[in-house]
Amino acid sequence: MPPSAAAPSTPHLDPRTALVVFSGGQDSTACLAWALSRYTHVETIGFDYGQRHKVELDCRPRVREALAAQFPHWAARLGEDHLLDLGLLGQISDTALTETRAIEMQANGLPNTFVPGRNLLFLTFAAAVAYRRGASVLVGGMCETDFSGYPDCRD
Repeated sequence: MPPSAAAPSTPHLDPRTALVVFSGGQDSTACLAWALSRYTHVETIGFDYGQRHKVELDCRPRVREALAAQFPHWAARLGEDHLLDLGLLGQISDTALTETRAIEMQANGLPNTFVPGRNLLFLTFAAAVAYRRGASVLVGGMCETDFSGYPDCRD
């Protein structure tokens, strides 16, 4: 096969490497600690989609630093952090999570903060980054007991 027709090389997926979907909140911090206790290299990924609760995004670097300081044996395992702009979610959603308006329950039984497909998109983008980074494990903390009625956080 001529060099120009050769198949593109693919990254080696390392079973010791994980990518954690990390918002900076309680659930994803627990997931990050879980991954750091089990994998030799752990990277994090977060998503800025114009959400009103940016406090979690602001906490992400501080939480990572605190984990590394409080658990020095994890510091060497904690790899790069990735923050992706998914502002397009605000463009395709009609939700109080990405717009300035009152938060309330809708006639369909869901809160008007529900962003359809959000977790699916997070996992899809995380999988693409994990592949490029050689991570074979994705970790996400979509919590069923704290799902606020969101269908994409249920079992």
